[in-house]
Amino acid sequence: MMTERLIDGYDGVLADLDGVVYTGPRAIDGASEALKQLAVEGKSLAYVTNNASRSSEQVAAHLRELGVPARAEQVFGSALAGAELLAGLVAAGSAILVIGSVSLVDAVRAQGLNVVGTAHAQPDAVIQGFSPDLGWKDLAEAAYAVGAGAVWVATNTDMSLPQERGIAPGNGALVAAITAATGRSPLVAGKPGAALFETAARHSGLERAIVVGDRLDTDILGGNRAGMATALVLTGIDSVRTALAARVDERPDYLIGSLGELYEKYPAVTLDGVSYSCGRTVASVTDSMVTISGREDDLDSWRAACAAWWAAYPEAIPAAAPQVAFATAR
Repeated sequence: MMTERLIDGYDGVLADLDGVVYTGPRAIDGASEALKQLAVEGKSLAYVTNNASRSSEQVAAHLRELGVPARAEQVFGSALAGAELLAGLVAAGSAILVIGSVSLVDAVRAQGLNVVGTAHAQPDAVIQGFSPDLGWKDLAEAAYAVGAGAVWVATNTDMSLPQERGIAPGNGALVAAITAATGRSPLVAGKPGAALFETAARHSGLERAIVVGDRLDTDILGGNRAGMATALVLTGIDSVRTALAARVDERPDYLIGSLGELYEKYPAVTLDGVSYSCGRTVASVTDSMVTISGREDDLDSWRAACAAWWAAYPEAIPAAAPQVAFATAR
């Protein structure tokens, strides 16, 4: 039994960038064509990224260079989400200490808030986002204000930041420094929080969005928290095996190999006694063992396996990771 095309159930897509649209300096094969098809079908498209150091226009320009359709108004970074979250926590015209990029400063001012540059100004709140130009003095000012009781919002808490030379500290590492100094934790606007997805959907006029991402712990978790449908695409960080073993709140609604599969009929997963079937594959669970009748390279095998494992452990994952055994396909 096959259902309608996956995209038919939704009025638009909220897409992550790295690992979904591009990897490194190149667009992922077929991604541009799949994203362009959304407009043809009357579906909306928005990009959601934890990056708070580049403006929406800068991100859109980069995407266009890769041949990917993008306008500035389609790009939603954690700077905007953070500024909107902050605006809901403080009064209009409040003094805000901004620790981050010029783009973050602009986003805060656009909310009718007053930007100050030091804790001496006794700011009502601190908003913290990434910038490669931040130094100890900036973090110290934030710590002074947060320690004095200012509201504290972080655009995101990504601990690492991939760079051409390797992995560098991300905004989360800088946020952790303030936490270590003050003993406080911020409200977080970016993934895996719901605010970024809610902001993107609201501005895009989406009522039935599907979130497409390559990371369980940010894209899928955040989309789930926002109450949206989620699809893990297997062109980036996470895999079918990590999806199988995912924490309960990080389990996606769909597994797809690429963005192009949005336009394919998504196979139904059905319960047959104690087993789950998808296409020609069947999966069942005994204790920590998942037995699959199907091919390992068939995504339907993993769709059935996930359904069986998640049904066996609906509220908490066991201490033992799932073991997988493949039997001859029927």
